[in-house]
Amino acid sequence: MITCKLSTILGAKRIKVSDVCRATGIARATIDRYYNDRVNSFDRKVLSSLCAYLNVSPGDLIVLVKQEDLFDGNNTEDLR
Repeated sequence: MITCKLSTILGAKRIKVSDVCRATGIARATIDRYYNDRVNSFDRKVLSSLCAYLNVSPGDLIVLVKQEDLFDGNNTEDLR
């Protein structure tokens, strides 16, 4: 399963969702879907804008979680 780490990154950088919307021009509803990890398909333009604004790579923002390891502490794999 692929998961989006936007909420974790924003928390670590102490950035508000509203600041991301203002700076990137991405709609609040779209940012909320990424923030709450409810994205069904990832838009390249949105990912590019988020990565540029947050100064992260796509592999920092999106990670692969193995189904069998969901409850294990070592459950993410970089997509870089």
